[in-house]
This record gives sequence, C-alpha cells and structure tokens, in this order.
Amino acid sequence: MKILIVDDEVIIRTGLAKVINWKELGLELLKPAASGEEALRRMPEERPNILLTDIRMKHMNGLELATKAKEIIPDIETIILSGYDDFMYTQQAIRQGVSDYLLKSSRPEEIMKTVLQVKQRIEDKWKHLNQDLYKNKEVRNRLFERWIIEGETAAVDAEILPDYLPRLFLSKEHEQPKFQTYVVTAEGWGDNSSEISLLLFAVDNMLHDILHCETLIYRQRIVVALPKTSASDFFDHPESAKQKIERLLKCKVSISIGEVVLQQSDLYKSYVTADYAYSYKHHLDESILVYTEIVKRKGGKTVCTHEEELELSSILLEDDSVALKNWVQRFLQSDLNDPQMTIESLESLVRSAALTAHRWLERVLTATGRQGALDNQSIAFVVKRDIVLKDALFQYLLTLMELYHHRLGGGQATHTQKAMAYIHENLGRDVGLQQVAKYVHLHPNHLSEVFKKEAGITFGDYVTRQKINRAMEILTVSPAKIADVASSVGFEDIKYFSQVFKKFTGKTPSEFREEAVLHPAASPSKL
Repeated sequence: MKILIVDDEVIIRTGLAKVINWKELGLELLKPAASGEEALRRMPEERPNILLTDIRMKHMNGLELATKAKEIIPDIETIILSGYDDFMYTQQAIRQGVSDYLLKSSRPEEIMKTVLQVKQRIEDKWKHLNQDLYKNKEVRNRLFERWIIEGETAAVDAEILPDYLPRLFLSKEHEQPKFQTYVVTAEGWGDNSSEISLLLFAVDNMLHDILHCETLIYRQRIVVALPKTSASDFFDHPESAKQKIERLLKCKVSISIGEVVLQQSDLYKSYVTADYAYSYKHHLDESILVYTEIVKRKGGKTVCTHEEELELSSILLEDDSVALKNWVQRFLQSDLNDPQMTIESLESLVRSAALTAHRWLERVLTATGRQGALDNQSIAFVVKRDIVLKDALFQYLLTLMELYHHRLGGGQATHTQKAMAYIHENLGRDVGLQQVAKYVHLHPNHLSEVFKKEAGITFGDYVTRQKINRAMEILTVSPAKIADVASSVGFEDIKYFSQVFKKFTGKTPSEFREEAVLHPAASPSKL
C-alpha cells in the first residue's frame, strides 16, 4: 500500500517523511510532492492509495487536490493537514468525502493512528471487492486457530497447511528448524475496543515485517508462531524486537514465550505453555515472560494466617473501603514478590481470603440474628485467568462488606447488632463494655441499657455466653489443652474458666470434651 505526502513547505513534507518509519507500518512512502499540480502529474503512474496533503497551498489547495485525485484514482483516501484556523474549513472537507484530518501540531503517534485507521478502511474495502481473497483469509485464520490454538491437528488436512501458513514451512535448502509460539499484547493507545484493535493491527503489521512468522489476532492478543533457524535473532533476543515496536508505535509491548518444539504439529504444545506464561502478565512486573523460567517455580503461600483473618474481620466490621483496599494490597504483595509464587498458589491464596470473608459474613449475621439473610444472595467468588486477582478480590470483599452494612437485614445495623458482631469476632481479645462502647460510638452506660432492651440479656451475660459457646466448639473439634482453650476465649484464669463453664453447661471442660468424643450426636447446641 502506497502513501503520498503533499505540502508546499519543504520542512513539513520532509519532516513527515522522516519522523515516521512508514515501511514498518506496512506502507510504501512515495517521494513527497511539493504542490498539488506535481502530485496530480505523478498519480497515474505511481497510483498512491493514501494522500496526506496540506489544506493550504499555493495555486491548488488540499480540497481541490483531493477532488481531482478522486477523478484519477476513485478509491484513493485523503487525509487533510490543517492549522487551528482551518477547523471549520476542515469540517466541511470531511463532509465532502475527505477521509480524515489532522492538525499540523499532531504528534507522530497521532499521525500513525490516523493513517493506520485509513489503511484498515482500505483493506476492508479490498476484502469486500475480492470475496475469494477474503474467504481465503478466513480459511487461513480458522486453520491457524484449530491447528495451533485449539490443537486439532488430526482434524486439519496437513497437505493444505503450506498453502495457507507458508512461513512455517521452509524450503528444503534450509536447515531443519525448531518451532516456537509467543503471545504478544500491547497497550498505550487507549482502552476502548477500537483503539486496542487498531494498536494490535499495527503491532501485527510490524511483526510480519521483522519476523518470518505466522500470526493471528485472537482475543485482544497476537498469537505468533515461527520457525527457529540460525537467522532467527528474535528467538534469542526478543527484547530488541520489543523495543523496536515500542519505539515506533509509542506503546508498551508484553511477550509471553512458550517452549521450543521440534515439529509444526507440536506448535499447540508450545502455545499452551506460552498461554500459561501469559497468565502471569497481570501479576508480575515483567514485560517478557518465559515459560521455561516460570515452570521452575515451586509455589508460594496459599492460605490466610490467623492474624490476617482477624485483621480482615475488623476492617469488614468497620465498613472502611480504604482500609480494605490497603489490606488487599499488603496481603497479596508479599506473595507477588515471592520468586516461588505460581499462578496456582496465588489463586489459592485469593480464594482463601474470599472464603475467610464469606465465613465472617455468615458469623456476624448469625451473631446478630440475621442468619437467613444470605439465602437469596448470589455472592460466589469466581477466579479467571485473564483478570487481575488483586482487583477481583477487593471487589468481592467490598461487595460482602456493603452487603452486610447496607443491604442485609433491612438497612443499617443497630448499635446492638454492631456490638454483637464485634464481640463475636474478638472473643479472644478485649470485649469489655468500655471497648465495645468505644467501637459503636456510645457511652458505656447507654450501650448497656440499649443492649439489654434490644437483646433481652445483659451485656455481660451475652459476652460470657459467646465465650462459652466458642469454648464448646473448640473442645469438640480440637485436642488443645484446657488452659489454651480458656486463653483463646479471653479467660486468663483456668480455674475461673472451669467454674463459669460448668455453671453454663453443667460439666467441666474435660467432662464436656470426653462426652463430645464418646457421643458426638448428643453434644449440646449453643447456649
């Protein structure tokens, strides 16, 4: 595809010719023209596809040139260059059929974007004008997808592959190559789908220019398959190709590298490993991810510690989204920094935190008499490989926190319900009247009165009952020493703990545990 630059100012036309590497955009740059008249004289022989012209020139302006160029080459696409004062004039030009316009002050990357958009429109026209070519491309893309991405090698006619994917089949005089697959992604031109597609289109063009490869743009990434020969510098130095693309297109490129295979039919295996390396993209601060290095990792932390669970529970009770976001950041950062972390161990760790939060919600709802409130709520946590797990975990925890504080149970929790939830989550720590009153922002005497009125039990009795209930749970499932059980529910004196326990249950802690072991079905329910 050819592009012709027309401008009567030598600085502008030579600057445009040199500031952008047109060849690497898949365009042949014709010698720039100094006037509209010169451009028209050359058009019948040189046949440019894209015309990039100044709107104000001596003798013949850009609009007149665009109109006459259409008479010579009906399918030519014109991009007008203008100054700020020409804005209304340019708007009129667009209405008259000019493809696009650019300000003379536009940065090189803005010019590249516009030219690539026009180039893509031209190629789309060519597709519709040549249905056979279009169908062949569709067949080629489907073959690539089935053979390399889906691994349906047996379902593909091997005899037609060299016709549709010729760069994977070298002539016999070449050495016997090995093969490899990459997953390439790029960002920096914008976040909407059209901007992402345009950038991938540009990167794909460059990959074909600098590599002997076959590619497919697939799910907002480029799958690259190529043979490895002694001349394949990209295999050993992908960083140089990455930097070249980034420098020209003003974007950020990431490359995930699969393992080397010996035959074209094994490219699917290489793709699977490249795709696995790609799954680390959102979690590692690296732009080149190599499967053979990642696969050596042993795995990192997979579950929340008891201290982390307590801290998370406190934050969820406080309804503090900022503290929650900071907790998620701290919680995952050490694992993300662990050189042994794997995507599987990270997913397990995230699931552990999500489960901790879900259990917290069930506990506090039970403690505040709203245990049936979760029945009609859909709050499952789903892990997907293409998401940022840190963001997904924060959103899930935030949903649970908002569910408890603002939606379940008919509105904002009462002071008594908040107190109950706090007591239930902090039984091993200070849950005295002074501390709990401070948490719910009430005077201790007022909380004591409100609590008894709403709960039908004194604050002190409620705390003691919850401690004994927790102790009963521990004695039923754990072989921990009685002294440790007492300490875990806030009793420093084991003798006093045993007296209180017997008062509420009719048995000493040891008798209760023995009976629970011998007759588990007969164990008493909560007080």
